[in-house]
Amino acid sequence: MIFLIEYNRSKGSIVTFRDFDDSQRREAENSRLDIELDVNRKGIDHEVVLLEAASKDALHRTHQRYFADLRQILKSGSGQDE
Repeated sequence: MIFLIEYNRSKGSIVTFRDFDDSQRREAENSRLDIELDVNRKGIDHEVVLLEAASKDALHRTHQRYFADLRQILKSGSGQDE
Protein backbone atom coordinates (compact mmCIF):
# COMPACT_ATOMS: atom_id res chain seq x y z
CA MET A 1 0.00 0.00 0.00
CA ILE A 2 0.96 3.60 -0.55
CA PHE A 3 0.20 6.22 2.07
CA LEU A 4 0.06 9.97 1.55
CA ILE A 5 0.66 12.09 4.63
CA GLU A 6 0.58 15.84 4.98
CA TYR A 7 2.09 16.60 8.38
CA ASN A 8 2.07 19.87 10.31
CA ARG A 9 5.47 19.83 12.01
CA SER A 10 4.83 22.74 14.37
CA LYS A 11 1.65 21.15 15.76
CA GLY A 12 2.85 17.58 15.47
CA SER A 13 -0.33 16.48 13.73
CA ILE A 14 -1.50 14.91 10.50
CA VAL A 15 -3.45 17.26 8.23
CA THR A 16 -4.15 14.80 5.39
CA PHE A 17 -3.95 11.02 5.38
CA ARG A 18 -4.90 8.93 2.35
CA ASP A 19 -4.10 5.39 1.33
CA PHE A 20 -3.78 4.01 -2.17
CA ASP A 21 -3.41 0.53 -3.62
CA ASP A 22 -0.08 -0.15 -5.27
CA SER A 23 -1.86 0.05 -8.64
CA GLN A 24 -2.75 3.70 -7.87
CA ARG A 25 0.85 4.92 -7.70
CA ARG A 26 0.35 7.64 -10.32
CA GLU A 27 -2.75 8.96 -8.53
CA ALA A 28 -0.83 8.97 -5.23
CA GLU A 29 2.09 10.85 -6.80
CA ASN A 30 -0.25 13.39 -8.40
CA SER A 31 -2.07 13.92 -5.10
CA ARG A 32 1.23 14.46 -3.29
CA LEU A 33 2.32 16.98 -5.90
CA ASP A 34 -1.02 18.83 -5.74
CA ILE A 35 -0.80 19.14 -1.95
CA GLU A 36 2.85 20.14 -2.04
CA LEU A 37 2.22 22.85 -4.64
CA ASP A 38 -0.75 24.14 -2.64
CA VAL A 39 1.08 24.39 0.70
CA ASN A 40 4.10 26.00 -0.98
CA ARG A 41 1.89 28.51 -2.77
CA LYS A 42 0.24 29.37 0.58
CA GLY A 43 3.57 29.52 2.41
CA ILE A 44 2.58 26.73 4.79
CA ASP A 45 5.43 24.69 6.28
CA HIS A 46 4.01 21.16 6.09
CA GLU A 47 5.81 17.95 5.31
CA VAL A 48 4.18 16.02 2.43
CA VAL A 49 5.33 12.43 1.92
CA LEU A 50 4.43 9.21 0.18
CA LEU A 51 5.31 6.11 2.16
CA GLU A 52 4.98 2.43 1.34
CA ALA A 53 4.08 -0.26 3.85
CA ALA A 54 2.31 -3.60 3.87
CA SER A 55 -0.50 -2.19 6.04
CA LYS A 56 -1.52 0.82 8.12
CA ASP A 57 -0.37 -1.03 11.25
CA ALA A 58 3.06 -1.57 9.68
CA LEU A 59 3.21 2.13 8.79
CA HIS A 60 2.41 3.03 12.41
CA ARG A 61 5.32 0.87 13.57
CA THR A 62 7.87 2.16 11.06
CA HIS A 63 6.85 5.84 11.07
CA GLN A 64 5.55 6.28 14.59
CA ARG A 65 6.42 9.98 14.76
CA TYR A 66 3.48 10.83 12.52
CA PHE A 67 0.98 9.07 14.79
CA ALA A 68 2.24 9.59 18.36
CA ASP A 69 3.41 12.53 20.37
CA LEU A 70 6.96 12.72 21.72
CA ARG A 71 5.94 11.44 25.15
CA GLN A 72 4.35 8.33 23.62
CA ILE A 73 7.39 7.69 21.43
CA LEU A 74 9.77 7.97 24.37
CA LYS A 75 7.65 5.62 26.48
CA SER A 76 7.41 3.01 23.74
CA GLY A 77 11.16 3.18 23.19
CA SER A 78 11.82 2.60 26.89
CA GLY A 79 9.46 -0.38 27.14
CA GLN A 80 7.09 1.39 29.55
CA ASP A 81 3.34 1.01 29.16
CA GLU A 82 1.04 4.01 29.21
